[in-house]
Amino acid sequence: MLKGKFEPRYKIVAMPSHTNPAGNIFGGWILSCIDLAGSVAARELAPERVVTISMQEVIFKEPVFIGDIVSCYAEVSKVGTTSITVQVEVVVERLTKDNVMSCIPVTEAIVTYVSVDKEGNKKPISQELKKLRGF
Repeated sequence: MLKGKFEPRYKIVAMPSHTNPAGNIFGGWILSCIDLAGSVAARELAPERVVTISMQEVIFKEPVFIGDIVSCYAEVSKVGTTSITVQVEVVVERLTKDNVMSCIPVTEAIVTYVSVDKEGNKKPISQELKKLRGF
């Protein structure tokens, strides 16, 4: 991924198993999708392993329903010595009453990851990878 470009990172159909006791798609499941998409983008700069250290305010703008196709788009926005900040946008594809597919933005988040080695110790991000990705 190059700097300044959102790319699709994760796509899944919302299923009945993703609902809460009230029958709505569980917000925690959507957060999990966001985290997975962001980590895929971050791993391009830290291929060994990344861990999530923060997720900034997430506002659910629209509900997600069973059967919606949930797509998460991610863009690396900032790279530090060991940290990688990723902007993630979530859009659903939904069939309208007129049988037309509609794309609806449902949420977004800024997620920060840290590059770590196999033992979980912080690992500096390669200068070569930073340069290759435009940072």
